[in-house]
Amino acid sequence: MDTTRFFRPHEGISLSDLAGLCGAELASPDLSGRIVTAIAPLWRAGAQDVTFANSRKALPDLVKSQAGAVFLTARLAQDLPAGVAALITDAPQTAFALAGAALAPSAMRPLRLTSGSGVSGAAIVDPSASIEDGAVVEAGAVIGARVEIGAGTVIASGAAIGEGTRIGRNCDIGHAATVQHALIGNNVIIHPSVSIGQDGFGYAPGPRGMVKIPQLGRVIIQDHVEIGAGTTIDRGALDDTVIGEGTKIDNQVQIAHNVRIGRHCVIVSQTGIAGSTTLGDGVMIGGACAINGHITIGDGAQIGAMSGVAGNVPANVRWAGIPARPMNGFLRDVADANARAFGKPGRTRNDKDGEGQ
Repeated sequence: MDTTRFFRPHEGISLSDLAGLCGAELASPDLSGRIVTAIAPLWRAGAQDVTFANSRKALPDLVKSQAGAVFLTARLAQDLPAGVAALITDAPQTAFALAGAALAPSAMRPLRLTSGSGVSGAAIVDPSASIEDGAVVEAGAVIGARVEIGAGTVIASGAAIGEGTRIGRNCDIGHAATVQHALIGNNVIIHPSVSIGQDGFGYAPGPRGMVKIPQLGRVIIQDHVEIGAGTTIDRGALDDTVIGEGTKIDNQVQIAHNVRIGRHCVIVSQTGIAGSTTLGDGVMIGGACAINGHITIGDGAQIGAMSGVAGNVPANVRWAGIPARPMNGFLRDVADANARAFGKPGRTRNDKDGEGQ
């Protein structure tokens, strides 16, 4: 695959420098001067590419590899063909990600449509807005009254920033994104068509139908958060909606009013989180999950894809299913259902399954 059509080729990094950058050990010091210029999947990596192997499932491709270098564990290194450099690490995929950031830096941020600097004359900027030197506002963006934008931040074409919003330094606000009623930290990436700070879904039943409840809160997004394209994050009703530091949110996720998400969480596409739910630190939620409102998911909990979470989830557990329950019980129920579908007896139940599995 030719990646140079959209991403500039790198001039190259020596394996000794790359090993130091990624926290890996180069198994053959005599290869320290070898240059790699790109990342690639294991099956097609060539002499100037660096790749990775995460487990023994990769062995069929690993033993045939023609890569310049491979991040892998010491156990897998013995299966590497002669002439391929081994970069030894306990976390090959993490090292590979760091290598990718170094070799393809332009892929780490949303694509800019213009190469200009400063505030475009074709942008609409309220006179009361405060934009630090070094920020970029592209053509067609709209910046409302009293907005504050930090240095190094890029507001892409077609983005709309509502009155009073504050955006920190070195952020990217993608094309056609809408950000209002929000306080945003530093190094935040908001991809195209994200909507932040619109009304939460709040109504009270009355004799003549539903009565709208004013949504007076804010959205607070802490440092190093990334929010995928098409995601929506409602502002709080009376309190704030909060996205914790380092959290990564995939495309097309819905986060309702007053939700509080901890630090370094991962939320995968098409998940919906209902209002006033709290996620602890390090929570991981698979794709297409439905999370009930007014519940708490504890620190480090993992929720399997397509699960329905109806009640509180303890910390450091793995749950899945509808309704979500401990993973062991869910997998046993699936096996029993499959067995019954084929006319076989189900497994013997064990009521002592642990929640932590």
